Amino acid sequence: MDAILAALADPARWRLVCLLAERPRSVGVLAQLAEARQPQTTKHLQTLERAGIVTSQRTGQRRIYALRAAPLRDLAAALGRLADTVEVDGGPRATYDRYGIGLRTERLAADAPGWADGRSFGFQRSLARGPEQVWRHLTEASLLARWWTPDGLRVSELLFEAREGGRIVHEYRDAEDADGSDAVAGRAAGVVEEVRPGERLAYRLSPLLPDGGPAFTAHVDFGLRPTGAGTDLDVQWRITDSTVDSADFIAGIEIGFVQSLGKLAAALAADAPDTDDTPVDARSTT
Repeated sequence: MDAILAALADPARWRLVCLLAERPRSVGVLAQLAEARQPQTTKHLQTLERAGIVTSQRTGQRRIYALRAAPLRDLAAALGRLADTVEVDGGPRATYDRYGIGLRTERLAADAPGWADGRSFGFQRSLARGPEQVWRHLTEASLLARWWTPDGLRVSELLFEAREGGRIVHEYRDAEDADGSDAVAGRAAGVVEEVRPGERLAYRLSPLLPDGGPAFTAHVDFGLRPTGAGTDLDVQWRITDSTVDSADFIAGIEIGFVQSLGKLAAALAADAPDTDDTPVDARSTT
C-alpha cells in the first residue's frame, strides 16, 4: 500500500494513471497527451509498474501500458475503511465535533467575569458494585487514577486527601504521551469539603489556566445510594468564580465527565465484588 501511495502522489504519474484509465496507450502517445518528454514519461511508467499499478507489453516497436484495476480497488477499500473509522457513531471524531460546537457557544457567551456562575450539571449512573467499593474508587488515589479523566487522557499526578480540608491536585496528559514530552493537557487544584464514607463526598476543584490562576471553581457533590444491584451514583456540579478564559474548560464538562463515569463503571465491573485490599496512601503519581 505504501508503494502505491508513493507512486500516485506525484502529479505527473497521477496524470498518466488518469490517461490509462481511459484505455491502454503507448509511451509516445502518453508523453504527447501529458505534454511531457518521453524519457521522463518512461521513468514515471516504470515507477508505476514497479508499484503494481500498471502493466506493459511490447508490440512491435512500441511498448503499450495498461492500468490495473485491482490495486486501485484495494486502495479505495483501505481509504473507505479509514473514512468509516472516522465516521463511526459516537466515536472520537463525533466527540471532537460536539466539543467544537460547545466551544464556539461558550466562547461567545464568555463576555465578562462571572459569565457562567450558577451553571449546574447533573449526572446519574447505576454502578454494579456496593457503596463501599464505589467509595474506594472515589477517594483512593490508585483507584481514582483509573477513571478520573475523559477518554484519550491519563492521570499523570494525583493527590487526593480524603478528609475534610484535604488537598486535591490533579494533573493529566494525553494517554499516548508515554514519556511526558508533550505539554500537560490540564491541571486542577481543590479542597475536600465533606466526607461521609459510603454516602456523600463533596469538594471544590478549580482547573488551572496556563498562568496558574483558576479558570473557575467547580463545586462537586457525589451522593451514593445502595440498590439491590449495586449503587446509584448522583453527581452535581455547580460553577462559581468563572473567568472569561474558562470557556474552553466549561465546554468540555458534560462530555468529559460522562466519559469519566463510563470509565468508572468499567473499572468497577472489572474488579472482584469482594475486593478487600488494604487502603493505599492518598498520594499517587502515575
